[in-house]
Amino acid sequence: MDLFSRTWRALRAAVAELSDEDFARPSGCTGWLVRDLVCHLVIDAQDVLITLVTPAEGEPTRNAVTYWDIAETPPTGDDPLDALTVRLAAAYGEPWLLKFHLDDVGSAAGRAAELADPAVLVGTRDQVLTTGDYLSAYVLEWTLHHLDLVAHLPNAAEPPAEGLARSRGMLEKIAGSAFPASFSDKDALLVGTGRRAPTDAETTELGELAAKLPLVLG
Repeated sequence: MDLFSRTWRALRAAVAELSDEDFARPSGCTGWLVRDLVCHLVIDAQDVLITLVTPAEGEPTRNAVTYWDIAETPPTGDDPLDALTVRLAAAYGEPWLLKFHLDDVGSAAGRAAELADPAVLVGTRDQVLTTGDYLSAYVLEWTLHHLDLVAHLPNAAEPPAEGLARSRGMLEKIAGSAFPASFSDKDALLVGTGRRAPTDAETTELGELAAKLPLVLG
């Protein structure tokens, strides 16, 4: 849960440092500008708040790793929800409004996470998880979207090293196989989730794992 807070603070801080011009640059998410991604982060923060106050009963049906579904095809940006995010982001008009809303809702989500009992069961997406597992799953969400945010912003701060390492570990569990030791944590995440294509040399190093990639998380 502490890593959830650190990766979330780092991502929000990176957004806060963006210039107005940065919001019109492409992000690492297909079909989305940086402003669209920031709008998605507002929605993510709302989801965290909703989930943390949605108690569940019974036994957990998912954990931090199995929380993620694997889609058959990479996103194209044409999905209705993705398109809605683009329209919503445009409706903000000024980048400072998006920054303000993310800081407002994002700070609340961060405080709620710090106050949450990790053993309590919560419900989301018709599944049951412990709060600790739910927040651990979001370490991967924050880290991947931090990479998306800075994909075309070479001077922006990158995700915390511990978040990259934890996210790599989760992705390897999802894949059922480890990435080659020669891959940095960042490259393992980018290649593993299809955010960039592997080079020929990397494909050779991946061996049988290459056939499982990309892992499109949803």
